[in-house]
Amino acid sequence: MYTKKVYRAADMARWTRYETMLFLAYVIGIVALYQLFDLQWIKIPWTPLALIGTAVAFVIGFQNNSAYGRIWEARKIWGGIVNTSRTFGMFVQDMLTNEHAKVSLSEEELHHEVKTLTYRHIAWMTALRHAMRMSKPWETVTQEKTNQEWTSVVRPPERDSTVEQDLEPYLSAEDMEYVLSKNNKQTAVLYLQSHHLRRLKEQGVIWEFAFLQLEGVLEEFFTLQGKSERIKNFPYPRHFATLNHYFMWIFVVLLPLAIVPQFAELGNDMIADHPSVGQFFVWLSVPFYAIVAWVFHTMERIGRTGENPFEGSANDVPISTIARGIEIDLRQNLGETAEEIPEQFPMVYDTQF
Repeated sequence: MYTKKVYRAADMARWTRYETMLFLAYVIGIVALYQLFDLQWIKIPWTPLALIGTAVAFVIGFQNNSAYGRIWEARKIWGGIVNTSRTFGMFVQDMLTNEHAKVSLSEEELHHEVKTLTYRHIAWMTALRHAMRMSKPWETVTQEKTNQEWTSVVRPPERDSTVEQDLEPYLSAEDMEYVLSKNNKQTAVLYLQSHHLRRLKEQGVIWEFAFLQLEGVLEEFFTLQGKSERIKNFPYPRHFATLNHYFMWIFVVLLPLAIVPQFAELGNDMIADHPSVGQFFVWLSVPFYAIVAWVFHTMERIGRTGENPFEGSANDVPISTIARGIEIDLRQNLGETAEEIPEQFPMVYDTQF
């Protein structure tokens, strides 16, 4: 979801506080073993650790780039839905006329046909956003403790309603029965749109060339839907994500065995001139290790958070807000009043869903 402000340092620290406390406890334990119990053989050379750290940094960078690419592609897809939806609303209002009609319709009947097509399009967006919010086995970000704390306060509107409830205002009883009987409800809605347009073309309410134009718009909706479903149904390759996670933890676990002895050696060199400082200098490895471990862990976690841009976390694409914004535009252009049109989903803690 789109965040209005950049993460504040306090928010980021709270988001990763459990891991930070784990890092501090771990490195304090290593320092205690090394210094207090005189187990100075607990150390490894820097060279292999530097190689591991370099490899982990490359893999984390690759993961973050790939995750950002998935988010950006998803945002472009839904940006295309915005533009094409506005085009569809304009075409429907201007292409349904009595100019070639076999039997002329009244203004009320024409408006009813326009409204039916427009509302059905809103139903398509509603079904699509609900499908994008459905949980997949590989979507585990919201199961993490700090993310659960977040979702207990703010979460996508699809978590608080069913697709049946949200579709009901936009579809007739017959259309509802048809759509709910299908597994892919958003595809079913587009089929209904095409059938409706064909009937209007046969009645002459839509000119044949206009019919082809409108069918082309529906084809574009199918294309955008398919692209969105591709991102939803094809996860970031698990062998990359899983190994990256394990490599990061291997590096974080081994790092104190190199950094603590290094600080101890520096302290020993100081003892002759500054005995009090040199004796306790090894404890400075605690904050330094915590910072390095926090950076590596946080960057890896950010990559995991961005892998699935429709999951419902705080940094995903705000498809609910986008769909509601399109609905507001279309219904305003139908001439509906502000009291008839639902309000935009609220922004909570500078976050849109």
